[in-house]
Amino acid sequence: MSEDAEWEAPAGSWASSAARRRNMQAIRSRDTKPEKLIRRLVHAQGLRYRVAARPLPDLRRTADMVFRPAKVAVFIDGCYWHGCPDHYVPPKTNPGYWSAKVLRNMERDRDTDHRLRAAGWLVLRFWEHQPAEECSLMVCKAVADRRTRPDKSPC
Repeated sequence: MSEDAEWEAPAGSWASSAARRRNMQAIRSRDTKPEKLIRRLVHAQGLRYRVAARPLPDLRRTADMVFRPAKVAVFIDGCYWHGCPDHYVPPKTNPGYWSAKVLRNMERDRDTDHRLRAAGWLVLRFWEHQPAEECSLMVCKAVADRRTRPDKSPC
C-alpha cells in the first residue's frame, strides 16, 4: 500500500488512522515538560528523589517522583489522559474507546491513591496546567514535614 493510500484500522484497533496511531505513540508517558520543570525546581531546593519509580514493590504502578524515606509519591497528571475537570475535552474520533480509556485511568489513579495511603504514603497529585513553582513548593513542604515528624506512623 502506498503512503498516499488511506489507511484503515483493523477491526477492534485502538487507532482510527495511521496518523492518529503515530500521534498517540509519540505521546510521552514520562519526562514530560511539566514533570521536568517541577523536578528541576525540587532538585534546586536540595531534595533528591527517584524518577518514574514504584513506591510499593508489589504495585505495578509508578509515580513521577518518589521520596522513599519520607513516603511521599508525586504524580503530575496530564489533563487529557487523567480527565481534568477544567480541560478534558471528549475526543471526536473513536469517542467510545478514548473516553473509556480516560475513565479507566481515573479509576486506576483513585485505586493507586487508596493503596498508597493504606501503606502510609502521602500522595500528591498535580495537573499539568498547575504552576510548577506552586507544585514544587508543596512537594518540598510535604517532604520536609514528613521527614521531621516525630512518629513515622501512617498519616
